[in-house]
Amino acid sequence: MFRKILIANRGEIACRVIDTCRRMGVATVAVYSDADRDARHVALADEAVHLGGPAPKDSYLRGDAIIKAARDTGAEAIHPGYGFLSENPDFVDAVEAAGLVFIGPSAKAIRAMGLKDAAKALMEKAGVPVVPGYHGADQDPDHLAQQAEKIGYPVLIKAVAGGGGKGMRRVDDAKDFSDALASARSEAQNAFGNPDVLIEKYILQPRHIEVQVFGDGVRAVHLFERDCSLQRRHQKVIEEAPAPDMPAQVRKVMGAAAVRAAEAIGYKGAGTIEFIVDGADGLREDGFWFMEMNTRLQVEHPVTELITGVDLVEWQLRVASGEMLPAKQADLSITGHAFEARLYAEDVPAGFLPATGTLAHLQFPDHARIETGVRPGDTISPWYDPMIAKIVTYGPTRAIALRALETALFDTEVAGSVTNLEFLIALTRHEGFRRGEVDTGLIGRDLDDLIAGSEPDPRTLALGALGVAGLEDPDTRAGVTLWQPLRRTVTWEGGAAVIEAMGPGRADVTLDGTTHEVRQQGGRWWVDGSPRRSRVVRHAAGVSVFGGRSVTLKPLDPLDVAGEEAGDALTLSPMPGLVKAVFVEPGQQVAAGDRLAILEAMKMEHTLTAARDGVVAEVLAAAGDQVEAGAALIRLEEDDEAAA
Repeated sequence: MFRKILIANRGEIACRVIDTCRRMGVATVAVYSDADRDARHVALADEAVHLGGPAPKDSYLRGDAIIKAARDTGAEAIHPGYGFLSENPDFVDAVEAAGLVFIGPSAKAIRAMGLKDAAKALMEKAGVPVVPGYHGADQDPDHLAQQAEKIGYPVLIKAVAGGGGKGMRRVDDAKDFSDALASARSEAQNAFGNPDVLIEKYILQPRHIEVQVFGDGVRAVHLFERDCSLQRRHQKVIEEAPAPDMPAQVRKVMGAAAVRAAEAIGYKGAGTIEFIVDGADGLREDGFWFMEMNTRLQVEHPVTELITGVDLVEWQLRVASGEMLPAKQADLSITGHAFEARLYAEDVPAGFLPATGTLAHLQFPDHARIETGVRPGDTISPWYDPMIAKIVTYGPTRAIALRALETALFDTEVAGSVTNLEFLIALTRHEGFRRGEVDTGLIGRDLDDLIAGSEPDPRTLALGALGVAGLEDPDTRAGVTLWQPLRRTVTWEGGAAVIEAMGPGRADVTLDGTTHEVRQQGGRWWVDGSPRRSRVVRHAAGVSVFGGRSVTLKPLDPLDVAGEEAGDALTLSPMPGLVKAVFVEPGQQVAAGDRLAILEAMKMEHTLTAARDGVVAEVLAAAGDQVEAGAALIRLEEDDEAAA
């Protein structure tokens, strides 16, 4: 076994690898960028080496610097985590040329699966079913359009390199193919340095089921399947294992196909075979097709670990150090059910836009497995994926595990950035999902219902108002009235309330003319006679009420002067990013919904559209500009300007 390894990654996956290494007595070396100097993974590791600037190309993608750090610190092997260099065969070659061990598959295996078109051809030879489509080398747009017609709409355009939903577009009609192709190629070029695409038949009621495989270079086993069908913008939101309603015979056939795929390339280490599955008539032996192989540890690996009892990182270290497979297929079995929810800093109502911010308050429940790379006070950076944590739960049945996930999410507290927490809670309560009726279109179909009622209810605001007034702790209320008026007004950004203290643990809060009776008994809040599982917390960003539909109020400083609101005349950058294209010029007439510009942030493209009809007065940014969140990009004429 290795004495010391270097982890060529950051965030929660680096922390996850460190946890297993610590248990096994293996010393760890972390690497970090300028943005991650004080990050959690740096604090956990035994040693840490600085790589460079915050941009991945200046730090986590610097293979030469990472190899030098490993050699300088005496590390014997490099664990790549996922993302960054984890599936870069040239990096694997360089690691081995330096006399180090790459904890993962061979460069040859990565190359075999690195391009989706070549991988599909290889899988066909291995007897693994593949989706009908075009995987050829001719990338002429007219030829690709002809192939799409031949396959039949709807089709899916996919980048041949990379993953994570980048460079992927669904096209339902031939008239939209050209624009979708250009957008997919641009995104793929930026994310992977390769604009080539393939085209596949789009399955109308698809499920995304993947099989965890593990090989030692000669033999391989599978550790059963995960269902990853709950997705938004082709990125996973909640994963579970095993897949709901999976017949034993289909599991056997699918697992055998995954093992054939791994053994066909002499696979070594942890990998995942992803299948697209037709869920229209239940799961069938002839209803699944190979999509791609991820030649690394997956983000959602914890659910597999919980149902099998296997530590996949431990297996990675053991096999990389020279051991054979730690178990035979007959030794592996499924016990219980597990879920994983990805908690992101993102604005769901705004279209799942990535968000940034400083985590003024962060607290997780102790009754769930938490995988995180951040701590209270850390900043969610625009340079990296905005995941805050993975919240993982287990139960003897699917229903119990799902209820545990709902409770764990309800008990999670985050302030300082907008998050998808309430959206995740809504998903756990979705009746179809509870019944196991999942497919990749579920979120898109029911999105309006899932984000409905995003405004906090008045009872939650009443509790928040107490926090703004400093009355959230009942132990302090007995003396409050000795030096403060019984009746007072408190204000926060966007609201105000009148509070009348009635005694310790008792107050009446009036909002918009309606009075709410607030009491605290037995450590629980009661509002208007009903108990609430709410927690009121004061922190650096203001006052938050946690529990279900959370809210954060920012108390107003009387000395602050409010700025003018931008209204609908200005198009603002919703996040830090790069202006990729601007489609309008001064004097141009636009209609509500027209494309104004494309902003690239976190390796994805976001189209900015006009909020109303009007005439462009000013274009305040150009293609190639790097802009901050809130920067004005385009201004429309006001009515009085247009009249003049």
